[in-house]
Amino acid sequence: MSDNLSTRLYPTRIDIPAEARKQIAGILNQTLAATSDLKSQAKQAHWNVKGTDFYQLHELFDEIAGELEEYIDMFAERITALGGYACGTVRMAAANSFVPEYPTDILMGMEHVTALADRFAPYAKQLREAIDKTNDLGDADTADLYTEVSRTIDKRLWFLEAHLQAAVTQNGNGNAANIKTEEQAVVRQPAVR
Repeated sequence: MSDNLSTRLYPTRIDIPAEARKQIAGILNQTLAATSDLKSQAKQAHWNVKGTDFYQLHELFDEIAGELEEYIDMFAERITALGGYACGTVRMAAANSFVPEYPTDILMGMEHVTALADRFAPYAKQLREAIDKTNDLGDADTADLYTEVSRTIDKRLWFLEAHLQAAVTQNGNGNAANIKTEEQAVVRQPAVR
């Protein structure tokens, strides 16, 4: 999307200056693209997960996608409430998302959990940055929207990481030194004859 499309403004009586609204609309459109992309990736995991935790993960991934769908609408409506133009097509999202492409060579549940966690972390970081940026631009309402979404995204990242943490060896400062999926952690016993 051209930068002028993501920052296009229509006349409005909102008392936030036009230049600030342009910048806020650009920030929101970036988030809209990433949220749409992340939602489609959660659905990809939902549809393709396999393994012993299939049902639980299938349900979790669908719940996450449903939450993200709500946020897509919230971000798009905030853009238009500010007099902006919401860039919300799938093609616009794909062209403008910073979320890494979802892997197509994974199958097992913990591989999907890892892939989603690896995408939720930068998304959560972007939300926190947007809180500060929109607040600095004088838009406490948009900063509040970002804060609301950020809390839930951090919670979802926690849910995803909780699946992985049981298989993590911690080093001295609490950082993950070695992450193994449950499938990788299984020790094969020799067959008894």
